Amino acid sequence: MIEIHAVYEGNLRCSATHGPSGSTIETDAPVDNCGKGERFSPTDLASSSLGLCMMTIMGIYAEKNGIDLGRTTARIVKEMTPEPPRRIAKLTVEITVPLPGDHPRREAIERAAMSCPVYLSLHPEIEKDVHFSWSA
Repeated sequence: MIEIHAVYEGNLRCSATHGPSGSTIETDAPVDNCGKGERFSPTDLASSSLGLCMMTIMGIYAEKNGIDLGRTTARIVKEMTPEPPRRIAKLTVEITVPLPGDHPRREAIERAAMSCPVYLSLHPEIEKDVHFSWSA
């Protein structure tokens, strides 16, 4: 169990403190929903969490199998529903792995990414479009 303490700071901004580490993040409402867009919005964080989780699970697999993922990167694109209720409609994740496309563990690394807890926890109505690019 992990405890996170969240506070509404006013002006559509919130902060959250991670109990175990004391690390803090701040959010702001997006410009298209009454905010200033000066920080990640809560849905930006949810979207970012997908790419971050996928790379983390890939990293766990890679470390257990002696594979250096180098500076693997992810580009995440969030699309919101055009009409109410406001929610995430689609997430596109483009993961670039700096290893050769014929890497012997490629399928296992991609399978690990697709098993990340965030991917498995997102509502099934959220379209998830995931692409891998192997570029060594």
